[in-house]
Amino acid sequence: MVKVFAKNLSSKQVMATDGTEIGILFNIVMDVKTGDLINLIVKPDMSLDTSRYQADGQYIMLPFESVRAIKDYIVVDKNLAKGIPQEPHMEV
Repeated sequence: MVKVFAKNLSSKQVMATDGTEIGILFNIVMDVKTGDLINLIVKPDMSLDTSRYQADGQYIMLPFESVRAIKDYIVVDKNLAKGIPQEPHMEV
């Protein structure tokens, strides 16, 4: 697993896998007992319809499990970010 320092994530642009700009990372929620990352707190882009996202005041909360990549952008799965359950994959 590649390590990314939190200070390198500060103010990083958050984008969905379909190219939609979601906003700018504001903070991260962590479980202090386990060290697990729980949510990204994002200041949404002004053009983003935030009605389907979990809101916290002027910010939206994206589950950390929706993160797909961290490079120039933080890329999140749009459906998981909105809390839309994924269809189960069938194995043959």
